[in-house]
Amino acid sequence: MKLKINWDALGIGATLACAIHCAMLPLLMSSLPLFGINIIHHTGFEVGMILLALAIGTYSLWHGYRKHHHSILPIAIFYSGFAFLVLKQFFLHYSTWLLIPAVLLIITAHLINYKSCRVHNHAHSDDCNH
Repeated sequence: MKLKINWDALGIGATLACAIHCAMLPLLMSSLPLFGINIIHHTGFEVGMILLALAIGTYSLWHGYRKHHHSILPIAIFYSGFAFLVLKQFFLHYSTWLLIPAVLLIITAHLINYKSCRVHNHAHSDDCNH
């Protein structure tokens, strides 16, 4: 039995996990510093989550583009959302206002990629190399 990973679903899950961390964790887990645990606004954790979203999203969208639909739209939407995600790290006073479009754009890119992959299912064109 061959295990097949749905990279779009994994990308959406990673993006939602990041959004939940950024939006809800400060409200629900404000007592963590009492125990010496600080992942709220922890730069290493934030960068790790951003890099995880970048790696999964890039692989998923590149695979969909190259093997299935040959549309640049999901990649453009993803990197637009990713730009908001990176800007959120530098403009901390506007982090929530930057997080909302980031999450919406990244999830939209994955959904478009997922639907396009299912509709086209190996739509071969002149630039197709397989």
